[in-house]
Amino acid sequence: MADDFVRVEIGFAGGQILSWLVTPNSADALDRNLGAGASGTLTLDGEEGVITVVLDRVLYVKRYAREARVGFAG
Repeated sequence: MADDFVRVEIGFAGGQILSWLVTPNSADALDRNLGAGASGTLTLDGEEGVITVVLDRVLYVKRYAREARVGFAG
């Protein structure tokens, strides 16, 4: 389910931007590692599989709040 994932947007050196649905634990790990100045790689578990990010190449991360739903409540 999409409710089990958080959208993160990762900007890399060189101008590439990746928007990915990841688990909350992966988003937290990304925040922790970048905040600690860690280097190396980090594997993120996502809705479409896993992705490995080179932390030294990350310029910014945007973590989105839960997306609003449009429609009728049942």
